[in-house]
Amino acid sequence: MKKCLVGGAFIIVLIALGVWAIISCIPPPSKICGPPGGPPITAPRIRLSDGRYLAYEEHGVSRQNATFKIIFIHAFATFRRDAVIANRVRPGFLEKNGIYVVSYDRPGYGESDPHSRRSEKTLAHDIEQLADQLQLGSKFYVVGYSMGGQAVWGVLKYIPHRLAGATLLCPVTNSWWPSFPDSLTWELWNKQTKTERFAMLITHHTPWLLYWWNHQKLFQTSAVMQSSPTIFSPQDMALLPKLAVRVSYKNQTTQQGVHESLERDLIVGFGKWGFDPMKIENPFPKGEGSVHLWQGDDDRLVPIQLQRIIAQKLSWIKYHEIPGAGHLFPNADGVAETILKELLPIPQAS
Repeated sequence: MKKCLVGGAFIIVLIALGVWAIISCIPPPSKICGPPGGPPITAPRIRLSDGRYLAYEEHGVSRQNATFKIIFIHAFATFRRDAVIANRVRPGFLEKNGIYVVSYDRPGYGESDPHSRRSEKTLAHDIEQLADQLQLGSKFYVVGYSMGGQAVWGVLKYIPHRLAGATLLCPVTNSWWPSFPDSLTWELWNKQTKTERFAMLITHHTPWLLYWWNHQKLFQTSAVMQSSPTIFSPQDMALLPKLAVRVSYKNQTTQQGVHESLERDLIVGFGKWGFDPMKIENPFPKGEGSVHLWQGDDDRLVPIQLQRIIAQKLSWIKYHEIPGAGHLFPNADGVAETILKELLPIPQAS
C-alpha cells in the first residue's frame, strides 16, 4: 500500500513539474493595440495583405515633393520614433535636400501588430507593402540599424528590383551563415561567456525555450536582454546622454509584450535563415545605385571580424569602418548626415 502511495505521489509530482515546465515556456498573449485593455493607437497605420497593421512616422519633406524617399528600419529595443537618420541631423537638413524618411514599427514593436511567423522574408514584403500603400514609387532607399539589418538583407534578397540604394548600420550578424569560416566563428564563440553561448544555442536550435530562458530566475540571462553596461564601448557610454530623450516614450517600444518584439527579433536574427546573405548578387550591376555597410571597430555587440568577411565576399558593398566607434555611433554629431550623403546623390556642400 505504501509503495502504491509513494509511486502515485511521484507520478503526481512528475505531472505537476511537466505542466509547470510547459506553462513556463508559453509567453503570455500580446496586448494588441486598439481593443479594450490594449495600448491606444496614436500613429498612422497601414493594413497589410494578411490583415496585420503596421504603424509608421514620417520625417522631412512630404513624400509627394521628395527627391529621395527612404524607409528606415529601427534597431533592437527601439521603434519608429528612434529614426536616427532623421533625428540626428541638423534642423532643415532633410528639407533642404528633398529627403523624405518614413520609419515604421517592425511587427510586435510599438503599434504594429505581432507576426508569429516573422522572418527575414516577411519583413522584406512588409517594407514593399508599406512603400506601395504610401505611394513611394517603383524604387526607394532602405536604411537598417543593427537588428533592422535583417530586413535590409531580406530586401536585397527578395525585392532588389525595388531598391534605389541601401545602407546597413552595424547590422547584427548570424554566426550560422554558412559562408563564415568555421575557424573564425569558433574563435569568436570561445570568447563569449557560457551564459551568452547558452542563450545563443537556445535561440538558434530551440527558440520555443527562449521565453522561459529570459524570464527564469535561476540563471543569469544574456547581457543584451539585461542592457548590461558590458555591451557598450567607451564611445557608446559617451553617447548615452543623447538617448535620454527616450525616457519619455521608451515604454511604448515593447508595450505589446517582449516576446513578439525583443525575443522574436532574436529568433529571426540568430535563427535559421532561408538564404546566405553572402550569396546575394549585386542589385546595381550598372552602378545605378549603391549599398553601404557601416561598422565601428570597437563595437561590443557585433563582431567586426564578421563584417570584414561580409565586405570581402560582397565586394560590391561599400564598406565604411569607423576607428574607435561602438554600436551607437550613428548618434554621434554629424554621422547621420555623412551616412545620408554617402547613400544619396546630394551636393556635398549641403
